[in-house]
Amino acid sequence: MEAKRTTGTVGAGVTLGLFAAWALHDAEEVAAMPHWTRTRVPELRERLPWVPERIWARLESLDGAEFSTAVAVMGAVVAAAAAEGARTGGRSAFYQTALNGFGLHGFGHLAQAAAVQGYTPGSVTSPLLVIPFTAWARGRLRDAGALRPTRPRDAVLGLAFAAAATGLSHAVARRLRHR
Repeated sequence: MEAKRTTGTVGAGVTLGLFAAWALHDAEEVAAMPHWTRTRVPELRERLPWVPERIWARLESLDGAEFSTAVAVMGAVVAAAAAEGARTGGRSAFYQTALNGFGLHGFGHLAQAAAVQGYTPGSVTSPLLVIPFTAWARGRLRDAGALRPTRPRDAVLGLAFAAAATGLSHAVARRLRHR
């Protein structure tokens, strides 16, 4: 049985692994989003009339190229967080906030799938990769003494980080694609 470390840093699997896990997860989204949007949005619009029309209109206007561009922009953000995590041995607040946001956003995908009562892009890799990777990485950070104390505020910050980075990525992609 391996003894747990109490101080130190973590390996690249924990820090740079954030980018690898994100890339696999977002590959699912990039592959699924165009077809899913074309086939499911009309049905969901009728079944879920309480969702604001602007949400449906935005989903329908998002083409594959624009979505892929947004994913690439998000990739730069996640790569920066992972690199900062590697540089600091996992101790970086930026890295840990991004890691928390990544893991918590996986629950968002599961909630979306439950709300539509079916598949949504990202809902396959969330329980198989996103959530388990985050739990594993946080455990390794904890074992190394690198995990910052976890408070409810940290969950809010992680979700806010994920939402802001997503919004920024889509805004940049829309601007780049519609020049």
